[in-house]
Amino acid sequence: MNIDVARLIGAVSRKLETREHNGNPARAVIMSRAYDTSLEDLWDALTNIERLPRWFLPVTGDLRPGGHYQLEGNASGEITRCEPPRLFSVTWEFSGNVSWVQVEFEEVEGGTLLRLEHLAHVPEEFWIEYGPGATGVGWEQALLGLGLYLAKSGIEPKEAETWLTTDAGKSFIRQISEAWGEASIAAGTDVAAAREAARRTTEFYGG
Repeated sequence: MNIDVARLIGAVSRKLETREHNGNPARAVIMSRAYDTSLEDLWDALTNIERLPRWFLPVTGDLRPGGHYQLEGNASGEITRCEPPRLFSVTWEFSGNVSWVQVEFEEVEGGTLLRLEHLAHVPEEFWIEYGPGATGVGWEQALLGLGLYLAKSGIEPKEAETWLTTDAGKSFIRQISEAWGEASIAAGTDVAAAREAARRTTEFYGG
């Protein structure tokens, strides 16, 4: 696989926010990336039960507001909001924890901007250990798969997963972790602490 890692790293904007949710402090990991496709096509790629397995994971369930979904071997949850083709929100239930994901779509010059926000009540000790990269790196791997799929690369999710174990793939993970470390610094985290958390995130993901 010939993947331009530097271009992929630069294609994503990353931001952190701290806010209150359901009466408790929460962390929001926010990322945006533009794709060279129409608003309708990008919406369909993320919401069509037949297309999702081509770049992400097989999904089952009742994909409408109030319905429940299940990603194969991963999260499940409820579809809490759906405004085609601009926005959808879901609960993200995994390993006994519940968090919240919102995806927004916006037409921009030359394509469509995808903005993904994952909001969670994160234990302080976990945040200190891994920072935002624990969530950010996982989602950016999915954004990579989406980009390869939309570019009609012919690369299946399993192939992309295998690529992540190569030297180039490990470099990709390391650079994403470091980028989230820099986003954490920009949000006010101590420089040394943020970079150490990024290092641990890299190790966690096998980078």
